[in-house]
Amino acid sequence: MKTILVVDDNEDSRELVRKILKKQGYIIIEAVDGEDAIAKAIAYRPDLILMDISIPKIDGYEATRRLKARPDFKDTPIIAFTAHAMRGDQEKAIQAGCNGYISKPINVREFPEQIKIYLKDK
Repeated sequence: MKTILVVDDNEDSRELVRKILKKQGYIIIEAVDGEDAIAKAIAYRPDLILMDISIPKIDGYEATRRLKARPDFKDTPIIAFTAHAMRGDQEKAIQAGCNGYISKPINVREFPEQIKIYLKDK
């Protein structure tokens, strides 16, 4: 079973993602801020990280940079998971080290397939 770390400070958003992904058989770990995300990523070694960008303490860009700087997270897919859909936001996420970008609100039907794409090599 694959483990996914969902990083989001919005409880409703985490709950929706948790429900969708648990139905698909994934193990879900949750973090509410950047520091929590880094600590839980190191502790649990998830197969994929969904990283909100606007989170407290350390934003998603910096949390991603810190994780990707570690050799043990070089190959872990980190997906920017954000309502930031302005021009250039996707490029900024990729530059920070994200492997992909999923904008919120999510499309409930398409979301599980989007996740599978990022886990296909894992």
